Amino acid sequence: MESYADRIERYAARFPRALDVVMVLALIGCASLGTQLSLPGTSTPDSGKPLEIMLGLSCFVLLKYRTHTRTVVVVVALVTVAAIARGYLLTPLLLAPLLAAMYWLAVLCDRRTVRAYAAVVAVALLTVNVASENIPDLSIVLTVIGPVFWLALPIVAGNMARLRRDYLESVQARAEHAERTREEEARLRVAEERMRIARELHDVVAHHLALANAQAGTAAHLARSNPEQSERILNDLTGTTSSALRELKATLGLLRQDDHPPGEGLEPAPGLARLPELISTYRSAGLDVMVTTDGVPRPLSPGADLTAYRIVQEALTNVSKHAAAHSAHVRFTYADARLVITVSNDGPATGSPATGGFGLMGMRERAHSIGGELCAGPRPEGGFEVTTALPLQPSAAAVEGEGP
Repeated sequence: MESYADRIERYAARFPRALDVVMVLALIGCASLGTQLSLPGTSTPDSGKPLEIMLGLSCFVLLKYRTHTRTVVVVVALVTVAAIARGYLLTPLLLAPLLAAMYWLAVLCDRRTVRAYAAVVAVALLTVNVASENIPDLSIVLTVIGPVFWLALPIVAGNMARLRRDYLESVQARAEHAERTREEEARLRVAEERMRIARELHDVVAHHLALANAQAGTAAHLARSNPEQSERILNDLTGTTSSALRELKATLGLLRQDDHPPGEGLEPAPGLARLPELISTYRSAGLDVMVTTDGVPRPLSPGADLTAYRIVQEALTNVSKHAAAHSAHVRFTYADARLVITVSNDGPATGSPATGGFGLMGMRERAHSIGGELCAGPRPEGGFEVTTALPLQPSAAAVEGEGP
């Protein structure tokens, strides 16, 4: 169940002026009643209506406590001290406007200001109260302890309200900061995922389109001189386009938001186990690819396996697109905990070098993403060479960078 304090705070936030007016009317009633109280055997001072009117006006001054907090305290304190000096009995009812002003001072002002004003007001009240001739039968202890206790109550309550407000503001600020942090992290992960999908799309499209173009060109060239070989190449072209469609479907399937279980209908990520199939497609397009292996082959992590396959695929695609070469050499060297892959050709460049396009950029990003390195450039003896060194198992930093 909601506490009454929470209900009042919510209502005050919606209708602040209405609550202020109710407070002022209640304080006027308390002050008026306080002027009618006196000790047994004594009578209220005959001061007329002007002082009572001043007490009522001091209550209306409280309507400005939000913008003129210190001024409100000074005005209300002066009127209250004047009333006590005229002989009115110092009671909580008479002090009600001053107690309200001290409460809002504690809520809205800093501690140093609160302590200074509270000390001045307390000294003024005690001095006038002790010097008053209308309460000779009261002991000094009662005339001192009572006012100090009553003044301390609103100050303590105001400090608690201010601390609660500051606490709620800090909690809200932390919640907003956490929300912003989550949004920024989500945006970062989305950007990383887009880059990964963009690399996959580039590899798939560039490889298969370049290969299909080479196969179609070779088939057209052999259509008259060797129709049988041309027919075989066209059959291979059908397989190339089908493979391109399957990989595009698998990659674009990551962008769909549906109710299918993860991975349903998607083709597994390619790896070096599909290297013979990749080599055969290039051979059917007229590029003779030789593969050699040095060292003892060892298993690769899934990320390194996919990266190795994509780098070889992109490097051979660049050979078929940018080099007037009929052969390429792919060498795998297993040394220590790394796999070194070298893809080279000895033909002169016929198009834009791979060093300036997105192909080499994507290969380098793939290698760096699992803690590897890649370099590419012309060979001294002619041709072009791409060399990458990949860890057989990803490093801890690479695993953290990949994220879930």
